[in-house]
Amino acid sequence: MSGEPTGFLYPFIESEERNSASLLVDLAGSARDKITHSRALRTATLERCGDALAAAATAMTDRFRRGGRLFAFGNGGSATDAEGAVDLFRRPPDGRPLPAMSLVDDRAVLTALANDIGFELVFSRQIIAHAAGGDIAVGFSTSGDSVNVLRGLEECSRRGLLTIGLSGYEGGAMAASPAVVHCLVVRSESVHRIQEAQNALLLQLWTLVQAGLNEGELP
Repeated sequence: MSGEPTGFLYPFIESEERNSASLLVDLAGSARDKITHSRALRTATLERCGDALAAAATAMTDRFRRGGRLFAFGNGGSATDAEGAVDLFRRPPDGRPLPAMSLVDDRAVLTALANDIGFELVFSRQIIAHAAGGDIAVGFSTSGDSVNVLRGLEECSRRGLLTIGLSGYEGGAMAASPAVVHCLVVRSESVHRIQEAQNALLLQLWTLVQAGLNEGELP
């Protein structure tokens, strides 16, 4: 394999540039551009998804009040986002700790399911084993087309879980799926910017849920 894996992020590093001062200027400018773009996308996404966020948070708050748990899942970078979501709800910086479980953190379970029945079912089979009808599922996919995330959300829908999907681009199959009650779409073609904006959506969702729970007492 030729070239460095960072080439798509900073193509000028791979050029014949020999002036270190100029290279540092280019690096700083590139970083500023990415920060500006990321901030603008996060702001625009939060504004556009405001009503959907409020509706999803209200539904989640009701489930948590009734003893529901949150299950989160995704692939690759979206797997780390799923783990981050679980940590935020389960061990919040303030507010109420809420029951949550990541379906990506047990390597033995993931590899066993992938080997024995197929990777497309690694999340749906865990939902069958752990979830109940009053629970909540949050699926992450930058493309909106991750087959195992879609199968997981479909299984959740069949079992009566509240389903929330976070996707990018134009939403993909996730946005069109009747199994996904609330789909929050980040309209970008950059995987990096999509995941940054999805984290902002998740944080806002958590904030709204905490505010909703503060209006009443958990049973």
